[in-house]
Amino acid sequence: MRIGIIGAGAMAAALGGGWAAAGHEVRIGARSADSAQALASEINAIGGPDADRTSGSPVDVRPATISATIAFAEAVLFAVPVSALTELLTAHGAELAGKIVIDCTNAFLPDESAPDGVTAFVLSEDAVAERIAVAAPKAHVVKAFNLLAAEVWAGADRVFDGVRLAVPICGDDATAVQTVARLAEDLALQPFPAGGLRRARYLEAASVFTVGLWFGGLDARAMLPPLSAAFAVADA
Repeated sequence: MRIGIIGAGAMAAALGGGWAAAGHEVRIGARSADSAQALASEINAIGGPDADRTSGSPVDVRPATISATIAFAEAVLFAVPVSALTELLTAHGAELAGKIVIDCTNAFLPDESAPDGVTAFVLSEDAVAERIAVAAPKAHVVKAFNLLAAEVWAGADRVFDGVRLAVPICGDDATAVQTVARLAEDLALQPFPAGGLRRARYLEAASVFTVGLWFGGLDARAMLPPLSAAFAVADA
């Protein structure tokens, strides 16, 4: 599949590198041509002939302008700060028509009302994915890969306590959701269909809540039982 990555940071490297290693064609577009070139070179070096790849195909990631990256791609990953979205969508929103847009962004701010010594965050806006969909109405926006840091996606571990790491996915277009689910599987992850795009705001809220717990040294996984014990009886 042809995948365009907008951004040249850690998330772009983790997901773009993983998809390139799985055999997808990847282009890197960024405001800085030097940054796009550097990331493409980095991924190509990591995915060289001696790398442990799932596809067996050579990795050939190339830099491009943002417009050229979007034009090339069937699916476009937004891996930029939320603060850059307005400029990006103003300049390129129309070019995204018919494209699958994967939104992995989060709008975090420090929680200034938290008690002293508590690390916590709040959302600077409530529904980033929905804003992208409004600005690019002819794109198929899918929220995914926003719950965890890039370092997790870049790591080799995929199974924890006997359970495969999952990626909740929200989107309104069934074909787009299925495509992103396959891209998650290509990274050895378990896709979780999680509803329409209106539910993406809950993924964004879940991220800001759990990341704050993790930064505070608390195990967010401990607050939820396994599925076998996750039941309730309706009140009479």
